[in-house]
Amino acid sequence: MRKTTATAAAALALAGLVTAAGPAGAAGCTPELRTLDALSTAGPTRSGTVHGLGRGDLAVGTSNGLPVYWTGTTAHAVPLPDGWTGGTVGSVSDNGMMVGTLTRDVDTKAAFSYRPGDAQVRLLTGPTRSGATAAISSTGRVVTSENGVAKEWANGSVVRELPAPADAYPNSRLSVSSVNKRGDVLGNVYSEFWNQETDEIIMRFHPVVWPAGGYPAYSLPAWNQEAQMHSTIGSAIDNRGRVVGHEWTAWRELQHLRPATWKQPYDALPAEPGRLAGEEDLSLDATSPTSGAVVGAAVSFEEGWRKSSQPAYWPGKGPVLTLPGGSGPRRGSAHAVTDDDRVGGSVLDENGLGRATVWTCASKQAFLPGA
Repeated sequence: MRKTTATAAAALALAGLVTAAGPAGAAGCTPELRTLDALSTAGPTRSGTVHGLGRGDLAVGTSNGLPVYWTGTTAHAVPLPDGWTGGTVGSVSDNGMMVGTLTRDVDTKAAFSYRPGDAQVRLLTGPTRSGATAAISSTGRVVTSENGVAKEWANGSVVRELPAPADAYPNSRLSVSSVNKRGDVLGNVYSEFWNQETDEIIMRFHPVVWPAGGYPAYSLPAWNQEAQMHSTIGSAIDNRGRVVGHEWTAWRELQHLRPATWKQPYDALPAEPGRLAGEEDLSLDATSPTSGAVVGAAVSFEEGWRKSSQPAYWPGKGPVLTLPGGSGPRRGSAHAVTDDDRVGGSVLDENGLGRATVWTCASKQAFLPGA
């Protein structure tokens, strides 16, 4: 199939980005809050979010429910296979290879990969109603999960199935969320176990790390290991093996997000960063590869609903900060951060719509509310 002119032009633009000498250092950046274009759709305009950042001005995510990538502020649609109606691009490698998840119906998903300029995506999993995820490292190492089974890929083929950790209950289900430069894979394990002695169903949801080189998996300790209302989620792993995430508490009208970080050898309970001034809870959603910066969402709940949400920026020590942009008490969130000091996420405009956003020179824009 011949590439369209627009697709070919986008591919050429991307090639210029990923073959450059490399990203500019934070010291030479210019602070900017950059609102990215939305994809045109037949329906009403909805929201957009940046979920990953590549080299140069490349960003990936979702726009109006569709998988998208941006060069600068220009939005480019990822071509959907027949029958698929939406999705998101979750991460991108240094050479522009992208992975994400397609959606159709209400809950059918499939993981995919895509390189700009290709006529179509490559499906990495079959359609499933039991969950599909994918992540890619800066060097192009891909991991996927489907129906509770996690796999690692190299050069376009599966090289191993990732095992459950030794302490996992039988029939545990695995998902993947992140992979770093050296090949350490972060995911999560979900287990349901019937305790015959107490006649109770025990549920566990906690992070797992598969070290590069095929070593045994590590179950990361959690504050509330076997409490039904608590799930501990690993979101991202940096090149040193530090993991960031959060504990999610959900019980009727109760909702809480407790930030968490783990470091090797993963034999201690997670450390807990502070909270953003004025907000009660914090989720940690992404970490830079080497600089130590972490981003997420600082939120407060009211009767189980978010009454406010601000993009959170934590340098890795000291207080949690926020980033400018948006209007009203629910202002947005952050989902990606790079070593060259860019942050990607979304902020709400004056109409309450989420707009895909990139903050350049983010550390110089981050501030402490009320300071």
